[in-house]
Amino acid sequence: MSDIFRLRNGRSRAINAENPTGEKGKGGIAASHLGPSRKGSPCLKNIMPNETVVLAEMDGPGIIQHIWITVNNKTSDADCYVLRDLVLRMYWDDEEVPSVESPLGDFFCCGFARECLVTSMPISVIPNRGFNSYFQMPFRKKARITLENQHDNPIPDFFYQVDYCLYDELPEDTAYFHAQWRRQRITELAKDYVILDNVKGKGHYIGTYLALTTLERYWWGEKAKLNFILTEMKNILQYVAREQRTILAGHGVLLTR
Repeated sequence: MSDIFRLRNGRSRAINAENPTGEKGKGGIAASHLGPSRKGSPCLKNIMPNETVVLAEMDGPGIIQHIWITVNNKTSDADCYVLRDLVLRMYWDDEEVPSVESPLGDFFCCGFARECLVTSMPISVIPNRGFNSYFQMPFRKKARITLENQHDNPIPDFFYQVDYCLYDELPEDTAYFHAQWRRQRITELAKDYVILDNVKGKGHYIGTYLALTTLERYWWGEKAKLNFILTEMKNILQYVAREQRTILAGHGVLLTR
């Protein structure tokens, strides 16, 4: 919003189940039993176990501005881990290894496959699993977003939309978006849990979402957050000391060139 007053020359596009290529003028035309242009193809149907589907693939230069997703959090009362079993991946340009790899729920700050309300500038989750990401994700040559179903059952309905703008060129100092998810089932007493490591190059560290539970009752949730500049091995930030063992999950987000 800080530069909303500036005019932009981007050409807006949207990709969803009805218009998977984002082609201009092809959205909202599929017919249903209600008639023409009445959400005739609103979602992806029956994503099978171990299947990977392409949610979006577009040529650049461009910037993804908004991603919206909603899906049921279970396929039966016993199979209620859909948000952890769906894996989201994003590839920029000619990458073979994804720059973003995270369970769907954790990417949207909903750990342990449980939805929760999230109100922030980059991530918003509204009731009934309305997942929104407003991170700007630039790409120069192309972008590809995939979803893998690691759930035991088919996913009957998956709703999504990717909003993006195409540009003639991007600034030279444009940074790419990266996010990773990691988990340690049981942390070790008096041993630091590593959130993000082995990152090289210039960039902006945006933040980290953590989801944790405890093995003991009445834990206050105190924990140390230590940031190191590896070239100096200098501790630059320290908060409250960690005290107890925890089961911890989360993902880190970084913008880097």
